Amino acid sequence: MTPAADGRDFCSEGYGMETGQAFRTAFWLLFGLLLLMRVYFLLRVRQAGARLLPDQAAIEREGRVAFAARFAAFFVLIAILVLYTINHPWMATLSIPLPPRLRWAGFALGLLSLAFWAWTQAALGTHWSAQLQLREGHHLVTTGPYARVRHPLYTGMIGWAVGVALVTANWVFVVFSALSLVGLAVRVPREEQMMLDEFGDEYRAYMGRTGRFVPKSRDTPWTPS
Repeated sequence: MTPAADGRDFCSEGYGMETGQAFRTAFWLLFGLLLLMRVYFLLRVRQAGARLLPDQAAIEREGRVAFAARFAAFFVLIAILVLYTINHPWMATLSIPLPPRLRWAGFALGLLSLAFWAWTQAALGTHWSAQLQLREGHHLVTTGPYARVRHPLYTGMIGWAVGVALVTANWVFVVFSALSLVGLAVRVPREEQMMLDEFGDEYRAYMGRTGRFVPKSRDTPWTPS
């Protein structure tokens, strides 16, 4: 009987004591920390009196299809979490026989990505929005992780998603993470166009010295504040 068939996780030689429960705990820790972080920064934005829900302009800017897909993805994620929580046999059939060391490396990547994500949110402060809309009095943030990367928040998201896919070792999370990357590929150019429309040459110059998700070069001093 294979590990996928009986619902147990693959264990290579020397790791016989590793159990699926340990990795499930690691997953829920990553997910729980993400929720806490998101709620904290949402409350900060709310307390500042900023809008959380998108206005009509934000929906049009993102595109109705893309917005609807993002909205539907939330409910798909809820369904996946329910299936994972009850350890449904269907989820077990889609497990991937990854070695424990790789899965723990994914957990470490998830934690580091969360820390980077939180740093990014702190740098944005109340300018942050989950929608393609700018705040009143919005200024271009170029400090902290934004000194060398235009979309460090998405870098943190990608790292966290890859970490979760490795920790769970399940094709469902791999596919969900891949589809999330497709969503970002659609969203980012529209977000950058919004910033160009608002900040013009200032943002164009900023694009010239930064990379989208990773630093472009080291010729610009980095101010980690």
